[in-house]
Amino acid sequence: MHRELLGHTPAGEPVETFTLANRRGLKARVKTWGAALMEMHVPDRHGAPADVILGFDGLDGYLTRHPYFGVTTGRFANRIAAGRFTLDGTTYTLATNDGTHHLHGGVDGLDRQNWRATPSACGKAVRFTHTSADGHEGYPGTLLIAVTYTLNDEDELHIDYEATTDKATVVNLTNHAYWNLGGEGLGNIFDHELKLHAESYLPVDRWNIPTGQIAPVADTPLDFTRGKKIATDFALMSGEPGGYDHNFILDGPMAGILRPAAEVYDPGSGRVLSISTTEPGLQFYSGNYLDGSVTGKGGRVYRKHSGFCLETQHFPDSPNQPHFPSTVLRPGKTYRSTTVHRFSVRGGEPTRSDRPAGFSA
Repeated sequence: MHRELLGHTPAGEPVETFTLANRRGLKARVKTWGAALMEMHVPDRHGAPADVILGFDGLDGYLTRHPYFGVTTGRFANRIAAGRFTLDGTTYTLATNDGTHHLHGGVDGLDRQNWRATPSACGKAVRFTHTSADGHEGYPGTLLIAVTYTLNDEDELHIDYEATTDKATVVNLTNHAYWNLGGEGLGNIFDHELKLHAESYLPVDRWNIPTGQIAPVADTPLDFTRGKKIATDFALMSGEPGGYDHNFILDGPMAGILRPAAEVYDPGSGRVLSISTTEPGLQFYSGNYLDGSVTGKGGRVYRKHSGFCLETQHFPDSPNQPHFPSTVLRPGKTYRSTTVHRFSVRGGEPTRSDRPAGFSA
């Protein structure tokens, strides 16, 4: 493990990075600011590594407002309608930072905090911890949070979340990495082939708030159950700015059991990303709001659809939707969540056994 000082916050706090590496050439670089995944280097089918997530080279870009590159989002990832919810008869008003709605923990969410880091003795993992005070951004309860990144020799990056509270509250944590398996900053993601283990999704209104309805993906542009290029039905995703930004309901038990969520294949590089999670949902976001105004690593400009996000999560607006899986955490209980990113490659003309499940020959 390599530990390095990245810089200092405006308050003078040191921001550190930690580089995890395995025996097969994978490297993950994480940092204390936002408990974030900053880099992920993965070999292609020829063994040439490339960083496959969007972001910045230095600290300054992360200290400004940015599209949540690689950060831990929360206390509640995704949206809470009108920035309020009622729990045990008390209505809580949250910070609103997405029009009149609450997004990814608010103006000063977990992505804007400098977490405490504890590297593992074996050098394969880093544990980040943070205490979110009672009332921060409007949330009840003092929340003790831990996020652990582990890179093993099976080419898996594990992200494990834990949280406890001293007062009933709501919690929904995820990582907001933008992936481009061809290499960050190298074109759009339209040729990536995506399979989602989800036969239903949550329709949303014009503000991306779930309507409360659960709908099948069959016979819609949101059907990725058999695997297809992201571009295949993209033109059918109308509206402004267009594209995908939806929560998919993962097949199987609602939560608590690690199960397949998604597979993505980039034909150009041969890289494959497979995701499994204990979460009941997955937000597929196709980088619709990247508009060329952000200059990222190596001076490369991130334009619309330069990367995609696959955010494992409980459902958006769950505190206001009683029929969605509960996000309530009470004193004496521990919030736990695990997401595993597994990396592999395919050759130019792979056999069927080399293909991710669900892709046709």
